[in-house]
Amino acid sequence: MKDIIYEFLDYLMNEKKYSNYTETNYELDLFKYEEYLNSHKINYLKVKYKDISNFIIYLKESKYKSTSINRILSALRSFYSFLEKSNKIQSNPFPLITSVKTEKRLPNYFKYDEFITMLDSIEDTPLGIRNRLILEMLLATGMRVSELVSLKVNDIDESNKEIKVLGKGNKERIVYYGSYCSESLDNYLHKSRNILLSGKTSEYLFINNNGTKLTDRGVRLIIDKIVQKSCIKSKVSPHTFRHTFATLMLNEGCDIKSVQELLGHASLSTTGIYTHLTNEEVRREYLKAHPHGRE
Repeated sequence: MKDIIYEFLDYLMNEKKYSNYTETNYELDLFKYEEYLNSHKINYLKVKYKDISNFIIYLKESKYKSTSINRILSALRSFYSFLEKSNKIQSNPFPLITSVKTEKRLPNYFKYDEFITMLDSIEDTPLGIRNRLILEMLLATGMRVSELVSLKVNDIDESNKEIKVLGKGNKERIVYYGSYCSESLDNYLHKSRNILLSGKTSEYLFINNNGTKLTDRGVRLIIDKIVQKSCIKSKVSPHTFRHTFATLMLNEGCDIKSVQELLGHASLSTTGIYTHLTNEEVRREYLKAHPHGRE
């Protein structure tokens, strides 16, 4: 089964243009599934509906969260769809498999003053200048971390403060940035980037301390260190910047359709969760302020 899994992963990367992050998760999920099948002596080409149901029960009993189970099922649906299109299986049980019910959790976000605290903790060094731009650009644009590290210098139109982003499903969109991010970008391009390149050349915007392209994991580690140093209370990851961007935009009156376009969401319902987030913020402010609203 290992060979066909790697063939499938190559297909995701080369044909579907999935991110490295998604590809890594699919790889882990598929090998977990293979391990289960081997332990139960089940041929992956001949799985039935009951086999998948038992696998879901196994995941629940193994204390997997509903979101994790659904992620695994998503990987398996794609995998079996690939097997079906490749004529490697006669029947596909996954159209009959439904996702596990999950609790609707609102995405976390940070306050603007916490963002300023993070920026204030960054030193004025070549790496610090780069790290400041990472934070500024994530909050200014709401882009995914995979999109950020894939940015090329030529993707940026500095005169119009626009960035061409290649998102999920190889879909292109334009995002915008303001004067603060523009200043950080100018500082990075003219003071820091060439120092980090150390004589090397690269088309990518963000460079690591070895003079090569920065990775998703590299950005996560950078943000973890900044959060730790700044001692803020909120949980912050690269994706938290995306949540914060959407929340700030809606709170300031931007219409939800525009936020959908800027985030690169295929469905408006995906963006809709941020309206719940802003409504909850309004509710908290109401309960705090109204004399008959306090609990």
